[in-house]
Amino acid sequence: MKVVLPVYLIVSFLTYTPVINWLSKIMTPLMQLIGLPGEATVPIVLGALVSVYAGIAAVVPLGFDVKELTIIAAILLIAHDIPIEAAVSKKTGSTFISLIIIRIIVAFVVGAVINLIM
Repeated sequence: MKVVLPVYLIVSFLTYTPVINWLSKIMTPLMQLIGLPGEATVPIVLGALVSVYAGIAAVVPLGFDVKELTIIAAILLIAHDIPIEAAVSKKTGSTFISLIIIRIIVAFVVGAVINLIM
C-alpha cells in the first residue's frame, strides 16, 4: 500500500491535467510499435524504475483494454525494478549496463510479438 495508493492517486490526478496528454503525444510513435497508446508510458516507466507495484497502480486509472494490459504486464514482468536489480547484478560482478539493455530490448520485442499475436 505504501507504493500502490500514492501512485494510483497521483496518476488519477494527472489524468485531469494536461500532463498525461502531453506525454502521450510525445511517446505515441514509439508505443504504437508495440500496439500501445502513448499513455502506456506511465505504467511502463514507473514499473521499470520504481517497482512493478507502481506500474500496476498506474495502469488502473488509465483504463486500458485486455490486449493493452497483456502487453504492459509482459513488459513489466521482464523489465521491472531496473535500478535495484542493476545494483544487485553489479555486486555479483556482472556487466549491469548490458543486462539492463538486454532486458529493455527483450521486453519491447515480447510486447511487439504479443501485439502481433493478439
